[in-house]
Amino acid sequence: MTGKKRGILTKEEVEHLAGLAKVNLGEEEKQLFREQLERILEYFKMVDQLDLTGVEPTTHVMDVSNVFREDVKKRSLPPEDVLANAPQKEGRYFKAPRVG
Repeated sequence: MTGKKRGILTKEEVEHLAGLAKVNLGEEEKQLFREQLERILEYFKMVDQLDLTGVEPTTHVMDVSNVFREDVKKRSLPPEDVLANAPQKEGRYFKAPRVG
């Protein structure tokens, strides 16, 4: 860490991020992650300052495309085979816990 005072992220923000990630951090780890995240954010600031006039946006650095197989119609498995290893079933359907 340089002699400059950073102050981009607060300890509370690091704790919030850790909570979202479901990660338990000790006090030293919180300070370490705060410093590391601040350095990452500083690099983003540097990128924001670049003149990207005329640069086409990209979603991937390599010219790639998805390769899909032909969609061939074929007979489905019988429901009893599909449900053979289901932990819970009801008739011809998977049974799952209610959501919400």
